[in-house]
Amino acid sequence: MHFPISWDVMNSNSADPGDGTKLIYVMMNRKIRLGLLLSSVMMTAFTYAQQQPAVSIIPQPERVTLREGTFALDAQTQLVASGKAAMNSAQFLAQYLKQYYGLDLAIVSKQNNLQNSIRLAVRKQAGSVPGQYTLESSPTGVMLQGANSEGLFYAIQSLIQLLPPAKGDKLQIASVSITDKPRFSYRGMHLDVVRHMFPVSFIKRYIDFIALHKMNYFHIHLTDDQGWRLESKKYPQLNSIGSWREGTIIGLYPGTGFDSTRYGGYYTQKEMKEIVRYAAKRYITVVPEIDIPGHSLAVLASFPQFATDTALHPKTATTWGIFNKVNNVLAPSDELFVFLKNVYEELMQIFPSPYIHIGADECSHKWWKLSPVVQEFIEKHNLRDEKGLQRYFVEQVSAVIRKHGRTPIGWDDMLDDGKLADGITVMSWRNATNGIKAANLGHNVIMTPYRNSYFNVQQRKGEERLAHKDWLVTASKVYNFEPVPDSIAPSVAANILGGQGCLWTEYFADDKEVEYGIFPRMSAIAEVYWSNKLVRDWNRFKTKMEEQFLRYQLWDAKYCNYLSEEE
Repeated sequence: MHFPISWDVMNSNSADPGDGTKLIYVMMNRKIRLGLLLSSVMMTAFTYAQQQPAVSIIPQPERVTLREGTFALDAQTQLVASGKAAMNSAQFLAQYLKQYYGLDLAIVSKQNNLQNSIRLAVRKQAGSVPGQYTLESSPTGVMLQGANSEGLFYAIQSLIQLLPPAKGDKLQIASVSITDKPRFSYRGMHLDVVRHMFPVSFIKRYIDFIALHKMNYFHIHLTDDQGWRLESKKYPQLNSIGSWREGTIIGLYPGTGFDSTRYGGYYTQKEMKEIVRYAAKRYITVVPEIDIPGHSLAVLASFPQFATDTALHPKTATTWGIFNKVNNVLAPSDELFVFLKNVYEELMQIFPSPYIHIGADECSHKWWKLSPVVQEFIEKHNLRDEKGLQRYFVEQVSAVIRKHGRTPIGWDDMLDDGKLADGITVMSWRNATNGIKAANLGHNVIMTPYRNSYFNVQQRKGEERLAHKDWLVTASKVYNFEPVPDSIAPSVAANILGGQGCLWTEYFADDKEVEYGIFPRMSAIAEVYWSNKLVRDWNRFKTKMEEQFLRYQLWDAKYCNYLSEEE
């Protein structure tokens, strides 16, 4: 007796809505009353499942049908790339198999005998969405097909997760049929390289982690009070002065002192262009952020004339948590806006991203209130108050970005004025409510509420060495966040592009600490923004994570093995 077991979002209305279990379809050649065969079928299903390799794919595909039999991948297996559009994905798969399994497979463009092959092709389909793909495997081979090149690449990521997560195991691939597509167009991860820097090699590794989770945006935070991390040929003072701090706080804020070790550096434009190219081969867009008009001590240390008080002689920050404690805001002037125009235009020459992040968060207004020069500027330009001035900064920089055909992104602090700059996308970090508010105003939104999306905080109680001690974001909190409430209108929901996880690095000084911070929460958030909410199931995700932990080990990644319920 042969039958497929299928998890199918298209038929999910027939499933039990309480536990998320999907309907098991039993296909039989003869019509027999189900009641007479129920016990026999269940016993057969149990035996069949025991004989089959596990299908444990994160993020959960839209439809998975498990069939009988396995495909044995060996040294004679060929990767058949049909056309140039398939070659990039074939090369990624070949490199992965070589790196993690020591298997060096040939890539060919044609093969007459379809036995023992993995075939890759891009086939445009009417009505498909970017990233859509199918995967068909049988005892004779595997067929991967993407609706576009990006979709084929995502088929590769699902195939990788059908492989055993340990090097010593035989490479047996379950016979399955998978139909899948992403729920949201923006699925990202963020990394702060200001508080602590990381080598280019690790940035590429981080991008690989993003790719392996079918995510497509990498938001890199390049400037802040503690340093300026991008080479500027137009303003070299930003690197000779602004890229360095005199020391670093010891322990959690307010700390137990400073280490007095000069810390800093920056990425060259050549290095950043290489990172952009590396990400593009994985269908990932690098979104750069230069944060203004607050979080600007690195700029003020380099150009003190841009401070609200030119007698301050500011220095790059040696501590964290300086919002409302240290004067780190830019003072508006014609000279400053020329500087900002040049800075962002130089940035856009390095990063081809359609999105350019301008920050616009945590801008302390009290320093503007204390400055007669700033108050005169507010009055002269009819800006009403400091909120109006903050919006003016956003509008000036946004205009530069839009002139070059790009879209500005800013944090949701921009909403505090009650009005947003034209064409700006809102990244909602303080809560999800502000994201809904921006979507109601007609703006595109990227969700990243810190209580569900910030990975620089505890994921289990007692992790105060690496995280803010008063926050707890467990994997279940990440997983159970729903970006689009049922209560909002479809037209508003359409403005929510997706979301991302964020890793700020005040307390994450090296590569392994970063890995510990993102895993397993990165796997959880990947499923939030890829998978249709009808197939998301926390209990099933926990079961899948048993294999994913082994895959982290295969990658030699540090991780937390804690999967609690929400606390």
